[in-house]
Amino acid sequence: MPNRLAHETSPYLLQHADNPVDWWPWSEEAFEEARKRNVPVLLSVGYSSCHWCHVMAHESFEDQETAEYLNAHYVSVKVDREERPDVDAVYMEAVQAATGQGGWPMTVFLTPDAEPFYFGTYFPPAPRQGMPSFRQVLQGVHQAWEERRDEVTEVAGKIVRDLAGREITYGDARTPGEEELAQALLGLTREYDPQRGGFGGAPKFPPSMVLEFLLRHHARTGAEGALQMARDTCERMARGGIYDQLGGGFARYSVDRDWVVPHFEKMLYDNALLCRVYAHLWRSTGSELARRVALETADFMVRELRTNEGAFASALDADSDDGTGKHVEGAYYVWTPEQLREVLGEQDAELAAQVFGVTEEGTFEEGASVLQLPVRDGVFDAEKVASVRERLLAERSGRPAPGRDDKVVAAWNGLAIAALAETGAYFERPDLVEAAVAAADLLVRLHLDEQARLTRTSKDGHAGANAGVLEDYADVAEGFLALASVTGEGVWLEFAGFLLDHVLVRFTDPESGALYDTAADAEQLIRRPQDPTDNAAPSGWTAAANALLSYAAHTGSEPHRTAAERALGVVKALGPRVPRFIGWGLAAAEAVLDGPREVAIVGPALDDEGTRALHRTALLGTAPGAVVAVGVPGSEEFPLLADRPLVGGEPAAYVCRNFTCDAPTTEPDRLSTVLSG
Repeated sequence: MPNRLAHETSPYLLQHADNPVDWWPWSEEAFEEARKRNVPVLLSVGYSSCHWCHVMAHESFEDQETAEYLNAHYVSVKVDREERPDVDAVYMEAVQAATGQGGWPMTVFLTPDAEPFYFGTYFPPAPRQGMPSFRQVLQGVHQAWEERRDEVTEVAGKIVRDLAGREITYGDARTPGEEELAQALLGLTREYDPQRGGFGGAPKFPPSMVLEFLLRHHARTGAEGALQMARDTCERMARGGIYDQLGGGFARYSVDRDWVVPHFEKMLYDNALLCRVYAHLWRSTGSELARRVALETADFMVRELRTNEGAFASALDADSDDGTGKHVEGAYYVWTPEQLREVLGEQDAELAAQVFGVTEEGTFEEGASVLQLPVRDGVFDAEKVASVRERLLAERSGRPAPGRDDKVVAAWNGLAIAALAETGAYFERPDLVEAAVAAADLLVRLHLDEQARLTRTSKDGHAGANAGVLEDYADVAEGFLALASVTGEGVWLEFAGFLLDHVLVRFTDPESGALYDTAADAEQLIRRPQDPTDNAAPSGWTAAANALLSYAAHTGSEPHRTAAERALGVVKALGPRVPRFIGWGLAAAEAVLDGPREVAIVGPALDDEGTRALHRTALLGTAPGAVVAVGVPGSEEFPLLADRPLVGGEPAAYVCRNFTCDAPTTEPDRLSTVLSG
């Protein structure tokens, strides 16, 4: 018989709806039940494409005996971290503070007042490598609760007090200057892996936000080292197994330093961020590889992640059926030489093995290889390679596909909207811009209420129950601002303004200018989460600073500009020390130092050839954070278009920054020079 999760919209929670564990969703009623029964709460946090979450579910939560013990002695609460990032952040901070590490599945034992007192991640069904079994942990915690209650509640109280004392304090509320950004670049250079690209060792994650900073820094200063790190990292990732050489799109991370073997889940946020990075790399360098990868990644998102309602699903699973009914990680993506021969015949299989680095020993498990694009001597016939790729992709599409998490997350869709809008504009692919508009339309229709408050998730056209957090407001505003610049439709600027007003009023500390991840009127947890550092996606804090800055450039709004600069004070403190973890903030700081530039394009009509040429040139400018408005003279769509006439009856571009404007120009080449950073 299904448990209470059967009524939820999260695909992750629904995966647990038939467990014998009597799960509750995160709710006041669950804690009320724990108080009534005088038992602790087991909080289990994960997400649908998390491999070890599935393993623990299968080993423990589907086990009848374990479930009976849990049901007798605990109230069990299941949380999808993607749906409730606030709950995840608060308890992950406690786990990391107590154990020095964290991860998912996250397993936390709480008092009925939601105060944590014992922590872990994955627990095996039997003792293993010094780890106790899950049943041993459950029995030990139950015994402590029954026999040493005072000690347990004292520990819980101390943890909560310690967390409360971790409020972020940062120097002054001023933006980083030349010196801090130079120090950040030096810090990145020290951690850079010159042989393989990227930063640090294994596992290696795509450093999307840092790459944006490096491209902006190069555009503003001409620093060749910054461009070299960005270009080489992008090439190594695109040639590695972390990139899907047949279908496009990136996996979550590489388990090795060489980008060879990925953790195969594909997340919307990674692909949105990387699609935009490669499009920006092409804009800076004209690299054909960057162009191909940007377009293939955009096409992957539209083809495989787009939902029936027009938005984008969260993720594709790492695991899939290997053809025998067994779920195996990477089964959908890997190839043996024998499989190549079956599909391609002897001769073409040999070519494919050479091109994609498939060996008899294999690079993955059981003699299978992850397809790569290693640099080889000699030249391959491009048409033949394209034919091989097509045939392998067609064959692969007949394999059992990985599961898809159809949950629509507002923040990640905001990132996808920005990426698709810009990629569509750069490469003259109106279908990609249309996909961005459709996703934005769905967010407005389904995720925004009359007060422009955001709901974080939806599924199958139904809005979820959870309030948007800071990253939702910031990333959706970012997407709408990109859409405004690309389409010339001022309504997207207006919607961005509504969202950013919430950031100013409900997420910002009026005293310090610091930002919180949850709104002032959101559900009160044991602590109000607040984290300025990037994780897999930009932090809400720095994403908000970036969006506030762009909006201020569009509108001249002093409150939004001031809020952006105050928020970037944290980058001044952290940029020189931990640049790898605050790349989006460093990118925003580059825009502040460059102005950012405000570009207004006026023409007799949006589809006029001269207007389109100037508009395209403006969008292709590399000046960090430049904003673009396009329209007809006298248009009220964008504040930047006010009092901007045609020049001699010709379409014209007006460029301003720091309260100073250049003479208007009618020549795309002249505009290109002005906007080249």
